[in-house]
Amino acid sequence: MGQVTSLFARKVVAAAGDSIDAKVVLGAVGLDVDGPFDPKLMLDEADYYGMLELMARQFDITALPLIVGDAMRPDEYGALGLAWKAAPTLLGSFSRVERYARLWTSFVRYELKQGEEGLLFIEHREGERRLGMRLSIEADLASAVSLSRQVTSDAFAPLAVYFKHPAPKSVARHEAYFGCPVHFDAHMDALLMAPESLSAPNLLGDEGITRFLVSHLDDELSKIDDTPTLGARTKDEIARALSNGLPKMADIARQLGLSVRSFHRRLAEQGVSFQALTEETRRDIAIGMLKEERYALSEIAFLTGYSEQSAFNRAFKRWTGHTPASYRKSQP
Repeated sequence: MGQVTSLFARKVVAAAGDSIDAKVVLGAVGLDVDGPFDPKLMLDEADYYGMLELMARQFDITALPLIVGDAMRPDEYGALGLAWKAAPTLLGSFSRVERYARLWTSFVRYELKQGEEGLLFIEHREGERRLGMRLSIEADLASAVSLSRQVTSDAFAPLAVYFKHPAPKSVARHEAYFGCPVHFDAHMDALLMAPESLSAPNLLGDEGITRFLVSHLDDELSKIDDTPTLGARTKDEIARALSNGLPKMADIARQLGLSVRSFHRRLAEQGVSFQALTEETRRDIAIGMLKEERYALSEIAFLTGYSEQSAFNRAFKRWTGHTPASYRKSQP
């Protein structure tokens, strides 16, 4: 499970104002309403999405990601925000985010990619595209536009904005905020930006300050422990083995260079079991493959370690409450 800075949670709640009970909403993710805006205090990804979904049940949250994005300020991101401001151009600013975003989130990756009409700033996220994720992605790209407008010497608007998820009932607020066409049901989450917008000088661009901040950010990045947990490594090995049938604990332990006894003990210390990790892995693979029409149900059953379609159907209904066929039909 990934983590995200609690700064985002506090900004979302502040933007909602009197539409919610801030104490209850922040309490749902373990934050004190009177606590500080500390970007280094992290929240679990699922908890953050759940908080957004809790808010969505209380009022029409359609425009909230845009309000949150507009409220973000570079200084709130610490050294990374200062590096954004001090970069000579917006291209430099976005390059800093591409490299150093790991300092505030562990489940989002950014990519700058040359497109036919301009440069794409692409946001990559894995997992089920639940409402909380959709709202978070919209706020994220809205923040990138807001921060750009605050630091560049020219007026800034992207050429186009893309979201993978379906559109809300009205996209007028989105297009007014971004100042360009906004495309939903797209194949990526991204901003498309003109080269001339990215090459305009930033108001406070300074090469010397930039070198100092980048050195500091490199040091901070080196301190982050990205070593996968034993649970994550176990799920990776289970996933690789499933097409050959249900893997045995002894086989996975051997692949990880552990004795069965040590393997069992270390998983127990992390509060998980081999059986639970196997179930999670099968479920995650099945859900992911069901979203792709090209995979037949029988193929998904085989690749998740089931020798019979009926056994896979029963397991999937236990996991989700739906049969594989009905789950696939329910997907947008």
